[in-house]
Amino acid sequence: MDKKQKQNDEEFYQSFLNESMQDYAKNHKVPEENQKRLINAGRNHALKTNIMITLAILLLIVPVLTLSSYLYYAIGGKANHLIDITTKTIYVTEPNMSLEEMELEEDIGFFTMNIYFDVFKRIGKEDYKAGEYSILIALDKPNFPERDMKLERPLPITGDMETDMLYHPDGPYGKKVNSDWDILEHLPDGTVGEIYLSLNHLIKPEELENQFGNKVEVRWVAVDTGLEDKNLYEAGYSVAPIGYPLQVDTSTWSPFNGEKSNEEVFLDILKFLTKDEKTAEKISRARSLALKERISYIEKNGIQVYGAVVTGPTSELRKLKDNDLIKVMKVGEMKLWNWK
Repeated sequence: MDKKQKQNDEEFYQSFLNESMQDYAKNHKVPEENQKRLINAGRNHALKTNIMITLAILLLIVPVLTLSSYLYYAIGGKANHLIDITTKTIYVTEPNMSLEEMELEEDIGFFTMNIYFDVFKRIGKEDYKAGEYSILIALDKPNFPERDMKLERPLPITGDMETDMLYHPDGPYGKKVNSDWDILEHLPDGTVGEIYLSLNHLIKPEELENQFGNKVEVRWVAVDTGLEDKNLYEAGYSVAPIGYPLQVDTSTWSPFNGEKSNEEVFLDILKFLTKDEKTAEKISRARSLALKERISYIEKNGIQVYGAVVTGPTSELRKLKDNDLIKVMKVGEMKLWNWK
């Protein structure tokens, strides 16, 4: 094949190729409108695919997180531990307050747990609902409780101390406080009441019961811990009264159910709370519990009390005015007659 023939063949091939390409383009040309439709369809398909993948991942993550939260709180024992801290804190920081652990509810979320429970006060011979608590716990850190109290005279929180119902005989707060004997005098005889008594001097718990006889009942005692006679507020913090029920509670859920003496249970609870003191402080109405210092003082000096919550018929409560042991009396809750 000569050079000229080869060149002719190449030109013929190139011409054929161009005609073929033009023919293909002419026969297979997609209109611009169809092109946009195809592009939009592809985009929508990609978006739906991404959404389905994301939903699949979320649907996988939700049960994993739920299971992880359940394992953290329930299986790991964290829920029971936090409930233990909550219930025991109430018993030793809230005068004459108790709860029914069987009715305590918990709701586990994504690494959070809500605890709901009611608190009760013994007034006369019956327990009355005093309020509702709700505590949100994130991991193991509780928020301040939401309290919905149902009391006529709830414990106040003032600027320089936690409560103005119980006063240490040597403390800085009770020297100018007036008693509520006039209020008690004007209440009808057919009622029962709860009163807060602050004493003139420290006394052993068993001696306190003997002072008042069997016509009234000492429900809760405030324990001297070596800090109540100091103006700690000036040092930047204050402590609330701590104490324990003087009566045995036969309810199986109560820590003061008679298996040990109430004094022993009280000290056991304080030592238990030292491991999570910040949590206990959040749950209580105290700015500071200062548990280590207080435990050390009690173990060295024994348990002596400076105040008490007493309940009984109003007529019998009035008679306590003549008792030289009492320095200050504050009226708590009153109810219709239920004394048996």
